[in-house]
Amino acid sequence: MKQLKIIAAALLLPSLAAAQMRINIGSDSPLRKLQIAELAITNLYVDSVDEQKLVEDGIRGMIEKLDPHSSYSTAKEVKALTEPLAGNFEGIGVQFNMMEDTLVVIQPVAGGPSEKVGIMAGDRIVSVNDTAIAGVKMAREEIMRRLRGPKGTQVRLGVVRRAIADTLAFTVTRDKIPVESVDASYMIRPGVGYIRLGNFGATTHDEFVSALDKLRREGMKDLVLDLQDNGGGYLQAAVDVANEFLAKGDLIVYTDGRNSPRVEYKAKGDGCFREGRVFVLVNEYSASAAEIVTGAIQDQDRGTVVGRRSFGKGLVQRPIDLPDGSMIRLTVAHYYTPAGRCIQKPYVKGEAKDYAMDVLNRLNHGELTNADSIHFADSLKCYTLRRHRTVYGGGGIMPDYFVPLDTTIYTRFHRELVAKGIVINANLRYVDENRKRLKATYKSFDDFRRNFEIPAALTDSIVSEGARSGIKPKDSAELAKALPYLRLQLKALVARDLWTMSDYFAVMNEQNPIVARAVELVAKED
Repeated sequence: MKQLKIIAAALLLPSLAAAQMRINIGSDSPLRKLQIAELAITNLYVDSVDEQKLVEDGIRGMIEKLDPHSSYSTAKEVKALTEPLAGNFEGIGVQFNMMEDTLVVIQPVAGGPSEKVGIMAGDRIVSVNDTAIAGVKMAREEIMRRLRGPKGTQVRLGVVRRAIADTLAFTVTRDKIPVESVDASYMIRPGVGYIRLGNFGATTHDEFVSALDKLRREGMKDLVLDLQDNGGGYLQAAVDVANEFLAKGDLIVYTDGRNSPRVEYKAKGDGCFREGRVFVLVNEYSASAAEIVTGAIQDQDRGTVVGRRSFGKGLVQRPIDLPDGSMIRLTVAHYYTPAGRCIQKPYVKGEAKDYAMDVLNRLNHGELTNADSIHFADSLKCYTLRRHRTVYGGGGIMPDYFVPLDTTIYTRFHRELVAKGIVINANLRYVDENRKRLKATYKSFDDFRRNFEIPAALTDSIVSEGARSGIKPKDSAELAKALPYLRLQLKALVARDLWTMSDYFAVMNEQNPIVARAVELVAKED
């Protein structure tokens, strides 16, 4: 192969122009031009070049001139991007966080390989296959690489457990570990279920149906479907979830592109929640597949949308696998809601930076705090299919009930404490030191939610640690504003670490304005 390249390089002399004439006789193909350029740089450039990187940069350069959602990913990036949507990965099965350069187990995955051998919440994993991972400044990615591996392989773990002097040794057989899309499901009020979806992945529909069945057994008649901050995922997963609410033949979404003929996705009529009321929650970070579900429910007049205008991603990407495991995700079509809306927000090709600033621009223009600041052109007007209500395309889905962003609840002081990791580290230390006492005191999550209060000593320690790191409230008023939300967040984190992620959201949702508005509407419409 190398000899062929040398011969090819020789053909390029004495001039590239002459070579182009020899190679491109009778052809003006842009692809041939690209091949000659790559060949010339690789073989004639004064310094050595990384040919792989040269080609990757060329691909990125082409794609950057397209829409903001077409992309190129290396093989390593592909694995990281697809894993959350694939429904599982292979590893030891623990939820963990890093505390002072040490991996602390938050919870072992129920029924997973770590739980089976006796690893417990609060354990510190200090070595993997006799290699220290604690206290050596090892990167988080490297620690995860060592813990993960093919199903059926074994890994030796050294574990330090509170109140036990010796380091414990465990041999864990790796297995497939589920990656769940349902972040939370619980009864938020009598007769009212709540389900939060974090994304739309390979297992989302099965998880969603299981959550619906569980809540129905607990007396659910109406559903709050929380899609806040849901960035999307697989189109088919969105179609399958929307199908659970709609009658046979109801259009869910259709796609159409220059070289991709129109494809319609319709409900099969076998959905398991076609009767109860549905309240869909969205905000400015609800995108793509989340907007497909929201648009279908709104356009078919099947439910009520609550929150703020969604992100506005109405482009369909097709993955194109490359031989080395890398991937191009190329936009091939637009998708349209049942009323014919394309909700893709405007963009200029090649101007990804401006596109990425859209949410900040909305905030600066007042759109996140005042519904009157949001304007749609009459040309974007459409009508829902049953009640003929006015809806608009051209930039996200506007909710039926707007809930303004509360810009006072999350102060600069709090944001900086979180960004520095001070809040999460303080929570980890608190739970680590008090886990047994808390579990003994509060026999259930409901008992905890009713009676537990964050001790002042914990918030005081966070404020003090912030000060040592140069993070201080600008005045006593900012501190007074920050403390209530800080206590709420800490209580939710403790609930998560002692019980489940559903319990985290059960605490946080009590102060979520969009959730509160939905619960209010459920009661009002009874």
